[in-house]
Amino acid sequence: MTVEWETTTAGEAGFAENFERKFDAGLESGLLRDFHAVAFSRNGKLVSEHYFEGRDEAWGEDLGHMVFGPDTLHDLRSVTKSITSLLYGIALEQGLVPELDRPVVDGFPEYPDLVADSDRRKVTVEHTFNMAMGMEWDESLPYTDARNSEIMMEQAPDRYRFILDRPIIEPPGQRWIYSGGAVALIGALITRGTGQSLTDFARANLFEPLGIDAFFWCAGADGEESAASGLRLTTRGLLRIGDMLANGGAFGGRQVVPQSWIDACLTPAIQTSFDTGYSRLWYLETAYAPAFEGTRPWAGGFGNGGQRLWFSPSTGIAAVAYLGKYNDWSSWIMPTRFWHEMVMRNFERA
Repeated sequence: MTVEWETTTAGEAGFAENFERKFDAGLESGLLRDFHAVAFSRNGKLVSEHYFEGRDEAWGEDLGHMVFGPDTLHDLRSVTKSITSLLYGIALEQGLVPELDRPVVDGFPEYPDLVADSDRRKVTVEHTFNMAMGMEWDESLPYTDARNSEIMMEQAPDRYRFILDRPIIEPPGQRWIYSGGAVALIGALITRGTGQSLTDFARANLFEPLGIDAFFWCAGADGEESAASGLRLTTRGLLRIGDMLANGGAFGGRQVVPQSWIDACLTPAIQTSFDTGYSRLWYLETAYAPAFEGTRPWAGGFGNGGQRLWFSPSTGIAAVAYLGKYNDWSSWIMPTRFWHEMVMRNFERA
């Protein structure tokens, strides 16, 4: 699959040349390593992309040694969560899914005992989006550990009862607790409200409008597509999503994602345990950008293994990194270095 891009401007071409020099030096010195692919754009124009080779996985299945290129699908892992957020925003504008102030349990009437629980009714869709449900959930253990809550969910006879029946440990809205289960609920609200699979709804409402025709959504043993971690996209496909978001949700004369939804995603709702802002399944921070007179805000989707999507509307910049360092505690270092040092600190003013 090839996503077409506009030609870079002379200024962006000059930056690209400067970037290539620094990026090559980083690779040679070892300050940059372990990448499968990186790419970034500015104002709808592809500035640079690089592809490498190495071992990879498809949702835990070993693919062996891969030579990566523009048409290679990569696991997004938890960047999937951020894409699921966009799908909900689209479905909400179409009137197909519950408003965010509704109890999330109302979307699951097959569990009348849980629907009738007054404490569980306090957990809204918005709390679920912000991972502030106040319920017990632990994904701090490796995903190879059967005690990890997401793995327990995947192995449960009924994933949605498993999630909604977790012990309540505090009032909702008080604390961010990372939870793939929360996103599984969001995904179910989308499929139930639209009457379509995540694959079909995403194809018609997000991917086709952006010219993306290569993707795959992995499903669990029960056939449920993983709204939290199952999406696979090419480098250019994911970058096109970031490029659209940096442009306020518009692409090709069409408003693909509502501007109001993006604005809410960019407004911090809660702090994460590692001190970034968070809203509607997006991480929020700032980066020093000398060309733009100081720091500029950005939003990011973060995935296990160093998978990343960033976008910064005030600069028009979007970027993607795939590493595939799954279950490696240090996987955050290289993409962070790429985004902050190689991209945001080097762009020239258009």
